[in-house]
Amino acid sequence: MQENSPDTSEDPASPAHPRTIRSYVMRAGRTTEGQNRALADLGPRFLLPYTQAAMDFPATFGRTAPVVLEIGFGMGEASAQIAATLPDSDFIGCEVHEPGVGAYLKRIGEQGLSNVRIIRHDAVEVLENMIQPATLSGVHIFFPDPWHKKRHHKRRLVQPPLIALLASRLAPGGYLHCATDWEPYAQQMLEVLSAEPQLSNTTDTYAAKPSYRPLTKFENRGLRLGHGVWDLVFRKR
Repeated sequence: MQENSPDTSEDPASPAHPRTIRSYVMRAGRTTEGQNRALADLGPRFLLPYTQAAMDFPATFGRTAPVVLEIGFGMGEASAQIAATLPDSDFIGCEVHEPGVGAYLKRIGEQGLSNVRIIRHDAVEVLENMIQPATLSGVHIFFPDPWHKKRHHKRRLVQPPLIALLASRLAPGGYLHCATDWEPYAQQMLEVLSAEPQLSNTTDTYAAKPSYRPLTKFENRGLRLGHGVWDLVFRKR
């Protein structure tokens, strides 16, 4: 089971991509009372509106620190743990699923986190319009929907146009960390990332799980069933 479900459904052409992509698929789901309360109470502080103006990171977070973008954080379990583990970095999460946003906000409040902001919008448009080139220290894409059927592979998030866009937003030395529990998708990720000239692999193939990425309940369940997990960590040249 996947914690996140980004999508790459094809849309009409845009200046940035001959056939542009979306970073998500809309999912059904109702917000709980706790999630609605978190949206109401914490949303004004931690939710950022989508705009077509470039973000000023120091103004947004009230300090100068490395900034990491996460695409599709699901219910925010791992994301909150990472933000707590790395308090000297700031994190921007892109997610359109309202229950997930509410759940992440609830975790932010419970853990007293201050180094997180959320944009409830398509990550591709956020990257194109709100993130300036060479400004991110890292990007996380954890357990995106693998779209198992061959005819749906075009919907996978990790595709050359998006990776080129992400690489352009990374500062020199910045990293792109992907993780999946579906080996055929891991193989595609490795091919796509290896083919991007702006990036270089930190290992020969797959990376050991970085210490900052916690094991989610989905991952733990998969490991108990004998499923593998593949991490890929590439750096901006």
